[in-house]
Amino acid sequence: MGLSSTMIFLIVDDSKISRRWLIEMIPKKILESAEIIEGCNGEEAIALYDQHRPDIVFLDITMPIIDGFEALERIRAINKDALVVMVSADRQKSTKEKVLSLGASALISKPIDEEEFRTTLLKLVF
Repeated sequence: MGLSSTMIFLIVDDSKISRRWLIEMIPKKILESAEIIEGCNGEEAIALYDQHRPDIVFLDITMPIIDGFEALERIRAINKDALVVMVSADRQKSTKEKVLSLGASALISKPIDEEEFRTTLLKLVF
């Protein structure tokens, strides 16, 4: 996928501030032609994924209605090749193992390091 392609990002977090931070970390050259879709819980994540089929999903783990773990499983049931990056303040090894065993493409810890975010994004989509 090249920079001339319009990328669709789905960013799901119950914190509007966290969603804004993630959007601001997307490199400007990508963001200029990207479509950004936002959701605030796991139920919205699943519905928005099914409707828009984004190129990449950033999904918080701790959310109301349906948590990120279940949302990840259901998104992967829709598309086993979906690129889903989980985001969490939980730094326990067991959380990382669970996320990866459910098929996440990566896990980024909060507070989010901008360099780690950009490296992960570029590694997954280019």
